[in-house]
Amino acid sequence: MYVGKCLCGAVAITVKGEISDIIHCHCSLCRKNSGTAYATNGFVDKADFTVVKGRNELSAFSLKPGKTRYFCQYCGCPVYSSNNQDQLRVRVRLGIFDSDISERPIAHNFIDSKANWENMTADLPHHLTFEPSRLK
Repeated sequence: MYVGKCLCGAVAITVKGEISDIIHCHCSLCRKNSGTAYATNGFVDKADFTVVKGRNELSAFSLKPGKTRYFCQYCGCPVYSSNNQDQLRVRVRLGIFDSDISERPIAHNFIDSKANWENMTADLPHHLTFEPSRLK
């Protein structure tokens, strides 16, 4: 089982099944919604997905008819989205999970619209905390 919560802790979720079709989405909508270079999303069966805390703390936004994004009304953390064309699953933002995830991403999608500053193959340094310039 996977457990997760939003940044402020007002919303908590569980997933008791597998996470499938995990992708890094570089489309402009996911970039804007996440505020980052891409969003990492995975599908879960609705029957395996539960908002265990804060269902009333979720706000919703629909940019396109039939597609709804749910986020914490307090901290703005994206939690999941639904699509009327896929009644059996929801799409979850993987960054919400506190649990280690055993499934792995299968692709980078919409790379033609990736941020011009994103270099997916960059050989950059890795740090356990902040980059050294911020530790001064």
